[in-house]
This record gives sequence, C-alpha cells and structure tokens, in this order.
Amino acid sequence: MSTRAFLCLGGNWDAPERTLPRALVLLEETGLRIGARSALYRTPPWGPVAQPDYVNQVVEVFTDGTPEALLALALDVERRLGRDRTREERFGPRRIDIDILLFGEEVRTGETLALPHPRLLERAFALVPLAEIAPDLEISGIEVRDALRALDRSGIVRLN
Repeated sequence: MSTRAFLCLGGNWDAPERTLPRALVLLEETGLRIGARSALYRTPPWGPVAQPDYVNQVVEVFTDGTPEALLALALDVERRLGRDRTREERFGPRRIDIDILLFGEEVRTGETLALPHPRLLERAFALVPLAEIAPDLEISGIEVRDALRALDRSGIVRLN
C-alpha cells in the first residue's frame, strides 16, 4: 500500500527554475510516483543569512517505502544535483533542498527526521504551494488554508 507524502523543493542558486524540474525527474526515475505539483513560487529567504530569493514548489508523492527511505532518496537526489551539505552555510544559499513535509499520518520527533516537518506551520514559503494542491489537508488538527491565514505571505509570487 502506497503512502501519500508531500515534499517541498527549493533553491536559490544556479537557476533553480531548471533544477527543481530536474529533481522531479530524478525522483520519478527512482520509482517514486509524483502526484499533484504546485506552481513554482519566488519566495523571500528564510533565516539569518542574507541571500537571494528562493524558488519553491510542493509536490505530492506516493511511496511504498519508509520515511527513512524517502529521506535517503531526497538526499541522494540533492547530491546528484550538486548539493554538498558539508560545504554550505546552515540556512544559506543552496542549489537544491528537498524536505519531507508530511508522510501519511506519521508523527515523530527524531534527530534526523521529524514528521510533520517541525516548522511547517510557521513557513509561508511551504504552506502557500501546499495550499495550492491540498488546501483541506490537516496538520496537527489545523487545515493548511487556516494555518496560512496566520502567516505573512508578502513577497511570495507565483511564477507559472
């Protein structure tokens, strides 16, 4: 039985408008089934490091694997697209970042994987594209559209 999960893809260095679609191709090549896809969104950077705007997208995926397997797959795609986490500044610019936002109904807190993503309800850059494809989805008892109403969405622009 496949599990429905949601991934947030983002990047702000070296043409993310081309990198994000390439990441989806690589994810599909591994056997992951891609469902709904949001548009691409230009979003202000989040965090303490001054840097260019990001391009973000949320995609629905279906997997027969575990959350750990999906994380390993996402990290492998990042590496294949040139991301080297050992050489980058935390919260700094990056070519590609793939986060698991939700994995079915899974709830857990761990060092390497927390589900739902621990800061999801604070991040308009992830909730805006998630609301486009799954506005009724509940996260910790709150519908995505309702969570989004409480956040500042200024600077977020739909690209396509």
